[in-house]
Amino acid sequence: MSGAGEKIEELLSRNVEEVIEKDHLRTALLSGKKLRVKLGIDPTSPDLHLGHAVVLRKLRAFQDLGSVVVFVIGDFTAQIGDPSGRDKTRPVLTAAQVRENMQSYLRQAGKVIDIKKTEVVHNNNWLGKLDGKSLLGILGHVSLQQLIERNDFQKRLSTHQSIRMQELLYPIMQAYDSVVVKADVELGGTDQTFNLLAGRDLMEKMGMVPQDIMTVSLLEGLDGERKMSKSYGNYIGLDDAPEDMFGKTMSLPDALVVRYFTFCTDLAEREIALLKKQLGPKELKERLGFEIVKLYHDGKAARRAQEHFEKIFSKKEIPEDIPELKLKSPMSAIDVVMASGTMKSKSEARRLIEQGGFETNQKLHEQPQEVIVFRDGDVVRIGKRRLFRLTIK
Repeated sequence: MSGAGEKIEELLSRNVEEVIEKDHLRTALLSGKKLRVKLGIDPTSPDLHLGHAVVLRKLRAFQDLGSVVVFVIGDFTAQIGDPSGRDKTRPVLTAAQVRENMQSYLRQAGKVIDIKKTEVVHNNNWLGKLDGKSLLGILGHVSLQQLIERNDFQKRLSTHQSIRMQELLYPIMQAYDSVVVKADVELGGTDQTFNLLAGRDLMEKMGMVPQDIMTVSLLEGLDGERKMSKSYGNYIGLDDAPEDMFGKTMSLPDALVVRYFTFCTDLAEREIALLKKQLGPKELKERLGFEIVKLYHDGKAARRAQEHFEKIFSKKEIPEDIPELKLKSPMSAIDVVMASGTMKSKSEARRLIEQGGFETNQKLHEQPQEVIVFRDGDVVRIGKRRLFRLTIK
């Protein structure tokens, strides 16, 4: 098989759950046709993590084969709220929140895909201009039975929970995005299957060639149980500092290390299999941390992050170059955590302290309101990896 053929087969199989229609998509890729590959993103949060990067890396693979990535920013649909995987109505975002999140999304996505070669469009440009007649024309292609068959809605109906009308419209709006951008392929996680199929169905009913669909597997978070999510606190962020990326990787359950190699690195599967044979669990995890940090920073940062981890956690040393934190003394534990900027809310800070995430000079403090007397040079640990040397004002 040629080099291009091998890349296409890997594209169609690695970390992929389902492809509809696989033979059709393979033929199109082998022909060298420049496909329009769509990914829709509702900027509901300013942060991207390795779970998001799974589908972004698949987009980059399409780009490397010459396809055009169409990045649909859902500045209209984000104000509706995607019901996928939700057991209750998603909070509605303001237009200002969407704009702010959108800027962060593009910057972070640019760490994976080539933004300069990406067609970035905003669905408010067409969905926000639909008049009543046009909307009714689109709705005429969709049945109520088709919409309420989705599992998310069935679960809510069985427990007598509310389903808002705009939630019923959401998959239709996402489907219409595919019509407007003339998508050849649409990508998404397995939780997006219903919406992707809606796009395929609507395109066919509107006289277009229906898009092919590729769903990628969802990545488990650091807890090894739930999917990676900022709300669960089990994520590695694309904007995380190298030391945090490496340290979080080292906390990963051993059973997930090979899976993370496959989902989160560029190493070939045969190389991953060889590393698994050659390295012990700790060394294998260290190599994984190195590869992840190298992707989102560089090799030098990856080596420094590994050395930092060794000093703090293996040799129990405190590095000289830890960040300085200026504060007054005395101060409560929760106020110190908030002053460090590591937590965004007091509820998060309180939870971290109660779960053993706050130390001064290696002494544990588990009461958020405990008032502590500090001295110049004291070292505080916040979470598993963040160290600060105190300067008293």
